[in-house]
Amino acid sequence: MNKLKEIWNRIVGVLDPAAAWIGLLPLRLILAYEFGSAGLRKLGASDSLYGDPPSWFANSADQFPFPISLFSVNFNWFMVTWVEILGGFALAFGLFTRFWGFSLLIVTIVAIFGVHWPAEWNSLSELWQSYAITKKDGFGNFRIPLIFLVMLLPLALGGAGKLSIDHFMAQRLK
Repeated sequence: MNKLKEIWNRIVGVLDPAAAWIGLLPLRLILAYEFGSAGLRKLGASDSLYGDPPSWFANSADQFPFPISLFSVNFNWFMVTWVEILGGFALAFGLFTRFWGFSLLIVTIVAIFGVHWPAEWNSLSELWQSYAITKKDGFGNFRIPLIFLVMLLPLALGGAGKLSIDHFMAQRLK
């Protein structure tokens, strides 16, 4: 039994430091790619040179939750585009990760309610049909944004990990 405990402690002794350095890196990189590319697509999808939102965004603006619904469609389009682009870049490098993680959580929650949530549902089974990747027959598609919310939580609450600019800056400021 002591030999098994010794082997276990040796494995944990290797994995714990590795997790501190690279454990959150895959989350940061995949979220950086997804949000950054979504922001760049939004930037390229503007209806004019001035960055006006396309009609699908304007049509979903009445579904945005309070207080986001208080702002103009153009302001919301501008903010979500640049939060996704800058937040994606910052996550990739682990720069101000908690701030950007929290900001992207808000963007994702608004997107779920404004774009991905079903227009109508009368039961939990109908709502569950919206836990999908693509919209079908009037149901929503909040599966991917919900997964992004879960992935953003450790970054917003715990930071980027040791392999990040945040960690380097914290070490330099001590």
